[in-house]
Amino acid sequence: MQISLSTGTIFFLPLPRIFEIAVEAGFDGVELIINQVFHKKDPVRLINSLLPIAPIHSIHSPFMQLEGWGSPIDSLKLSVQVAAECGVPLVNFHPPSWMGFEIAFWRWLYSINDFQQEIGLNGQVIVAMENMPWVGKLKINPNILSNTQRMIDFLKDRNLAMTFDCTHMGSGKTNFINDFYLCYESGCIRNIHFSDYGYGREHLLPGHGVLPLTRFLNHLRNTDYRDTVTLELNPAEFPKGEQVIIESLREILEYLRTETGKQVNHVRDYDQSFEPIQLAG
Repeated sequence: MQISLSTGTIFFLPLPRIFEIAVEAGFDGVELIINQVFHKKDPVRLINSLLPIAPIHSIHSPFMQLEGWGSPIDSLKLSVQVAAECGVPLVNFHPPSWMGFEIAFWRWLYSINDFQQEIGLNGQVIVAMENMPWVGKLKINPNILSNTQRMIDFLKDRNLAMTFDCTHMGSGKTNFINDFYLCYESGCIRNIHFSDYGYGREHLLPGHGVLPLTRFLNHLRNTDYRDTVTLELNPAEFPKGEQVIIESLREILEYLRTETGKQVNHVRDYDQSFEPIQLAG
């Protein structure tokens, strides 16, 4: 199992510095989000300049309109091409939004019979779709395939991998572990986005929300999962100052490694010696 840091966690810093911080904090690599930094730049050249700093375990296809990347379909295909050229093993993308009237994207998604062959360049790159959150006071999921079993059926029928997002699943049901097992047993999960959820806010520090994250990690430890866990946090969760951010990330990484059994380290009492985090579970 590898533990990555999503570049979105501290996106306000320059990309090279984000990669350096991931290394300083002890992460195994990063998940690279394609965002405005890639505007009018050669993505392959930019990514190749970052790879000597830290490995890239996954690329997150753009989830907003970026000049030069086209529609969601075009941006996914381009992300896969770039990943293949740079040796990145997985590309993650969001499903179409019915609320956003992404009808063309929706129809295209259902036109693909085998994502790994047709979109993943004959299996060169793993293509993974992410489960999406329930939002607002009415708890509406604005994306298609929000039902767990329906999404699993789609993934299996069309040879599509999954990025399991804890915050997104937990936004619909606090005790999301049963849904995790349904997804895990499908054999489709290749990436896990890890963060807390609570009070209508996504991607919180562990313990700042209401999800049973320690229990989830203990369950994960008892599976045969050997792919990537990606820490994906809201940048607003961190105090100011790079050194404080690095120390915070080290604390969370130590927690992740210990609770998943990846590495047995001495774990501090988070409630006393690291004020921002109170572990859930």
